[in-house]
Amino acid sequence: MCFELDSHPPIAPIAGAAVDAEDLVLRSTDGTGFAAYAARASEPKGPAVVVMPDVRGLFRFYEELALRLAEQGYDSIAIDYFGRTAGVGKRDDDFAFQEHVAQTKLGYLTQDVAAAVRELRARPSLEDRPVFTVGFCFGGSSSWLQAAGGHGLAGAIGFYGNPTRPGRDGSPPVIDRVAEFECPVLGLMGGDDPGIPAEEVQRYRDALTEAGVEHDVQIYDGAPHSFFDRRFEEHADASANAWERVLAFIQSHSKQLTGAGV
Repeated sequence: MCFELDSHPPIAPIAGAAVDAEDLVLRSTDGTGFAAYAARASEPKGPAVVVMPDVRGLFRFYEELALRLAEQGYDSIAIDYFGRTAGVGKRDDDFAFQEHVAQTKLGYLTQDVAAAVRELRARPSLEDRPVFTVGFCFGGSSSWLQAAGGHGLAGAIGFYGNPTRPGRDGSPPVIDRVAEFECPVLGLMGGDDPGIPAEEVQRYRDALTEAGVEHDVQIYDGAPHSFFDRRFEEHADASANAWERVLAFIQSHSKQLTGAGV
């Protein structure tokens, strides 16, 4: 998995920010129930975010990230991937996630993201709100693929997703789907990540450019895979810059859709 179980997003809580949060069970398009964690801003700005975890599925790191996004005014839902194989209950630290991720299919993920998007747009006043996905590692590449998922997203953000590796279910890699992307993408990559060499990241950039997809794919020199972690104090500057880029991406692409500030 990307993050250790004692990891936390490298984002300081906003003092005095009011956020409501709860565990949910959402219902996917195929009828499957799956676990989710919703964090709602007391004064939502309009845009909303679906948080897509790494291969372990939903756990504390991503619940905390949803809270940090809600503190910024962005209602957020962090989703789990394994409702079909592991149920919806909370899991302990010994959860054997690998056997479940091996059974996960892109089509299932896309249906589950659709359910989270519906939940974020459930109120009539919010049915046209801009929605973004943000994911990490397995969730990073899955987040980019949601740009072709038919959700009407405003943008898809991926931290150190692999753009050239086929899916575990045999689905095509991200780079082969860029011509289907319907929204801008943001990529935040480690420069010292042997599993995703810089030349593969450049191939992804080139493919996005050729397909005419608006994109910003950043490589942080010397940063490893999973650098976005409070424990990695030596990469605090990269993490801070990545977070700034996430917030700026949400703000700028929401303005493009609504013509108003967020």
